[in-house]
Amino acid sequence: MDKKKHESTPGDGLRSLRSTSLFRTINYELYAKPNKATMIFGAVAIVGCIGYIIYMRRNYDSSKHYSAVTSDGTVHMQKKVSKWTV
Repeated sequence: MDKKKHESTPGDGLRSLRSTSLFRTINYELYAKPNKATMIFGAVAIVGCIGYIIYMRRNYDSSKHYSAVTSDGTVHMQKKVSKWTV
């Protein structure tokens, strides 16, 4: 049986080396060719999520209310009151 010899070309990286199928399955990112559309979508999604978290955090910190749990287990919003001004 003749095994096909793969000619390695510059830029192949790990794709040109012999490896097991288990190693290729576990380390899929090393053998898949980059897809620019997917990378751009992923970068925009991550930046959007981080921006939304920052936006929500700033709104929560600047609000004058907080969520309080009563003795019966219900949650409602209460206005922040300073004990020094009462």
